[in-house]
Amino acid sequence: MAPGGYNPEPRAHPGLHALALFEGLKGLLAVIAAASLEVLGPQPLRELVARLIARFNLDPAHGALPSLLDAINPDGVHLAVLVVSVYAAWRLLEAWGLWRAKAWASWLGCVGTAAYLPLDLYALYHHHGWHAWAVLLLNVLVVAVLARDLLKRRAG
Repeated sequence: MAPGGYNPEPRAHPGLHALALFEGLKGLLAVIAAASLEVLGPQPLRELVARLIARFNLDPAHGALPSLLDAINPDGVHLAVLVVSVYAAWRLLEAWGLWRAKAWASWLGCVGTAAYLPLDLYALYHHHGWHAWAVLLLNVLVVAVLARDLLKRRAG
């Protein structure tokens, strides 16, 4: 036990292992998304957005989808690949640390997930569906499990 009664490396409990698998899956999916985006480039995305505009009979000159269509270019795709790659690295590092019951991973996950809560509340305010509630509750659960782990380390 470290000075001050803080136990930085207890045995991982099943909740940490479950979160590690969940975060690892998110990281793996992000790696796949970044690689796919880099290999395919902007054209398949442009075609998909154009099909959505036509399918829903949207005004091709105004609105969110036409604005998105204008923003999809090689530079934008490279920037998106960079952002998704950083996200993937974050999640994979967090997953590895949670599996090994590292305190820094609990901090990383707790802070990273808590940062989504205001966005979740915003989404819930504007979209009252069950999916908005599910995402909010899942993120609150993740923060609670990781905060509990950190508190147990402090008390430990």
